[in-house]
Amino acid sequence: MDNFVVSARKYRPSTFRSVVGQQHVTTTLQNAIQSQHLAQAFLFCGPRGVGKTTCARILAKTINCTNLSAETEACGRCASCVAFQENASFNVHELDAASNNSVEDIRSLVEQVRYAPQAGKYKIYIIDEVHMLSNAAFNAFLKTLEEPPSYAIFILATTERHKIIPTILSRCQIFDFSRIKVEDMREHLRYVATQEGIAAEDDALHLLAQKADGGLRDALSMFDQMVTFGGNNLTYKEVVQNLHILDYDYYFRLVDSLLTENLSAALLLLDEVMQNGFDLHNFVVGTAEHLRGLLVCKDAVTVQLLEVSDGIKQRYVQQAQAAPLAFLLSALNLISQCDREFKQAKNQRLHVELALMKLAYLNGAVQFVRELSPAANGTAPANGGAKKKTSDLNGGGEAAPVAPAPSSNGSNGHAQYAPIASPAAITPAASFASPAAYATESPAAAYEAATRPAVSAALPEFEALPAGRVAPPADGPEPLPVESGVEELHDTLSIEADPALAISERHQMRDTLPHVEIGVPSFEGLEPAPRPAPAAAFARIPSLANKMPSLKDLSSRTAAGSAASAVAEPPFTSGPLTAIDPDLLQRAWQEIAEERRLQERMSEYWVLNRPVTANADHAIELTVDNPIQVDQFNEMRVEFLAELRRRTGHPRLTVQPVVATAAPSARKLYTATDKFEYLAERFPALREAKQRLGLEADF
Repeated sequence: MDNFVVSARKYRPSTFRSVVGQQHVTTTLQNAIQSQHLAQAFLFCGPRGVGKTTCARILAKTINCTNLSAETEACGRCASCVAFQENASFNVHELDAASNNSVEDIRSLVEQVRYAPQAGKYKIYIIDEVHMLSNAAFNAFLKTLEEPPSYAIFILATTERHKIIPTILSRCQIFDFSRIKVEDMREHLRYVATQEGIAAEDDALHLLAQKADGGLRDALSMFDQMVTFGGNNLTYKEVVQNLHILDYDYYFRLVDSLLTENLSAALLLLDEVMQNGFDLHNFVVGTAEHLRGLLVCKDAVTVQLLEVSDGIKQRYVQQAQAAPLAFLLSALNLISQCDREFKQAKNQRLHVELALMKLAYLNGAVQFVRELSPAANGTAPANGGAKKKTSDLNGGGEAAPVAPAPSSNGSNGHAQYAPIASPAAITPAASFASPAAYATESPAAAYEAATRPAVSAALPEFEALPAGRVAPPADGPEPLPVESGVEELHDTLSIEADPALAISERHQMRDTLPHVEIGVPSFEGLEPAPRPAPAAAFARIPSLANKMPSLKDLSSRTAAGSAASAVAEPPFTSGPLTAIDPDLLQRAWQEIAEERRLQERMSEYWVLNRPVTANADHAIELTVDNPIQVDQFNEMRVEFLAELRRRTGHPRLTVQPVVATAAPSARKLYTATDKFEYLAERFPALREAKQRLGLEADF
């Protein structure tokens, strides 16, 4: 049994003419060979499976051929071509940069470049996956790549051009390989199937070309897989079944059910898709692509943008004729929104089903909106109002729009509104001020006066009319109709111009230098008033220093008189102090603490919320928990003492905060050894028992 060779290798192109879908590259290379304008370095970049390495080998084979054809193709019969086809050529060296990406590998390559070819004209070095080289290897390769010997040509191939450093890119001729078109791949697959004696349907080959996503190697690999599965007869159904692809038939059936508002059929189709093991997200993406195809087929000019076979394209055209354009646009918007929100949905199946429900009744919703739209029939909503008429802006004789009379017993049960008076006429001539206004006033004031609309002082009085009727305006054009289908619910203000304002007398400037005292220039007959002192940018924050009187304040109070002093505070008496009632002190203390709690000053409340007593010298020792509470009490000391003295009637009360002494804490036992030592101190027999039995404390 002979070894099987995959189609990607068996039918690999050997000439420029046989390369599929890269004519822009092959034509340039053939012209360069024919005109002897070969660069010292080429860079072939593009996606996988599009012919980068193939074109590099064809170029290496062609430039050393001794018997080129008239079309600049290798003959395939000379010694150089035969050696190349048998992989025995000493002039072509292929290097895999994925496994030879170090500086040592590049140094070895540079050593080989120094030796001229024994037979042939050029030595070609093909470096595949060149983006895998390290930065150090790239830098080591720079000098040789820029100035190689005349007989050396480098061909670099990569799928990730952005990973190559710019200094390498600047030394190469860059060729961008494009994705191969679906039609070109289908033709090549047809050629391979003919050579292998395989009967294949066009739809099957077209589906393989689409699934390959622009890579011919992927298409040939799937072709070999399908031939292995189905034998010498390749059908569309077998390709769909084996590659697990959502068939076009699913989407055609889905759109048919949506157009007929058959929600049950759409939901059953979704269940069938899930039962067959397809991913819901792929189904949503495929539905969006199908709707896009229908939208493209609405115009015969854009049908060519659809990359499907002729039979399926005809089905697209037929369904596009049955689908309204409004439905396709709205459906594409809804399914795109479903695609964006699919990953965030917790119940993804329900999310897709909701989208199908919206799509199923989309035609009815669009038709319903059209029927309700006033623009569709040129009439106002059916709420009892009269038909609107287009007003004549040039003063035509059309009647003004009539608003319905207020009613609460209409046919639809909604309250209707009262007639509305039409707005006053627009007077274009009065919209701007006269040029004389600019001669006496500043330009800014004149512009403001010219462009400011005015409101009419009073609306014209109308005679009593029957309900639903309104008198036409006395003069001027009719108001514009309301095109949105909703009657105006308020009076429209007049935009007539104001009467000419009286021009006040202007004061001539007497001098231009500002006064030193007030800092503003003066005018003849109008002297400026002194400027008030500027207010502070920020209000001063009250502090304890503002609450405590200074020595200067105390002296001023004494000078004010004894009467004022007697009113401000009670006099201090000498001699023995009267005893303080403990209940009165405790009650006043708790009242002040409770006020702090109601004011949400909880830190002060926790400091004060404790029992206190006063000694014979009217001194209170306040026991607090820590020094922080001492600082908190000192901040409110002045205010608190003043309030406490006022409520108790003892002006010589003082409070001294004292930090409570912490109780000595017992020794903490953490380890087993600590626990044993603690017990051994209380029970000495434990230590002796440990020694006799040979026990350990740690376990």
